[in-house]
Amino acid sequence: MDPIETIDWHTGGEPFRIVPTGPPAVTGDGLTVAERRVVAIGDEQVQWTRAVLCSEPRGHADMYGGFLVPPDDAGAHLGVLFWHKDGFSTACGHGTIALGAWAVESGLVEAPEDGTTDVVVDVPSGRVSARVRTAGGVVQDVTFTNVASYVHARGVKVETSRGPVSVDIAFGGAMYAVLPVASVGLRVRPRDVTELIAIGREIRDALNAADAAVHPDDERLSGIYGTILTEEVEPPRTRADGTRRLNQRNITVFSDGEVDRSPCGSGTSARVALLAGTGELRPGDDLRHESVVGSEFRAWIAERTTVHGKPAVVPAMTGTAYQVGTCRFTVDPRDPLVPGFVLR
Repeated sequence: MDPIETIDWHTGGEPFRIVPTGPPAVTGDGLTVAERRVVAIGDEQVQWTRAVLCSEPRGHADMYGGFLVPPDDAGAHLGVLFWHKDGFSTACGHGTIALGAWAVESGLVEAPEDGTTDVVVDVPSGRVSARVRTAGGVVQDVTFTNVASYVHARGVKVETSRGPVSVDIAFGGAMYAVLPVASVGLRVRPRDVTELIAIGREIRDALNAADAAVHPDDERLSGIYGTILTEEVEPPRTRADGTRRLNQRNITVFSDGEVDRSPCGSGTSARVALLAGTGELRPGDDLRHESVVGSEFRAWIAERTTVHGKPAVVPAMTGTAYQVGTCRFTVDPRDPLVPGFVLR
């Protein structure tokens, strides 16, 4: 195997391993990023490369990253295929925030010493943007604007080992099941993470077995990707101009039991759609969304719209990302533990 060069970042504690040159099977001409994801899922070599980068000893059970690929057209700066230990996801807000910061810091996208720069990224669920704010030539923060997000279903009953629960389902680039963490007798805190993973998996599997999240026009976006367990940090605060700030904490358990250390970008988008649907979050309000490790995104409704005739919102959120290192991964042909292993 040729060495694989990566640049490792984190957004709110959640890793994002950038591979600037994706595998040949997904970088050819003539495909959309959504189509490249389908190719990646079915290509043995691409899956092997993903597994090498995710699995121990080069990664871990919660590793996350992306292969950079050509965008759908000249309207975007780059395309990306997001991956994790279980496969390829359709959306990733924390990854988009990291990509925006990396694109500016690396010089891929020119930016002023002081001001904002829009980095446009094609992802499998659509076209998104990362507005990078710089001051003195240094990236200060990144605002991620996602695809239109909407409520898929409310009050879906699920039988669990902790009793029956009622979940709401929303799309934020991927489908999420959302419920108050108190309904399963837990808290969003590090010492409860093992139990939160277990119930998150249980709810996701039950809903997917019941086909509870079928996307209206793209089967590739169907299925519950993650379970979001939420709690209120403190009551909403009303400001002098009448707008409010909501203060909430969440943990997102996605794919097969992975935990997002950040507040989760696509998950926060789903949360914005749900709160907008009940009127709890209005234009001008914002959501202070905290993660299980204490990092936070500030999210709001950027625009109201409709999707398939249903009310929807375009969510936006601001977060920070930082580079943590560069890597050059190799594989020794004598190594029996290739592409690696995952212990959970």
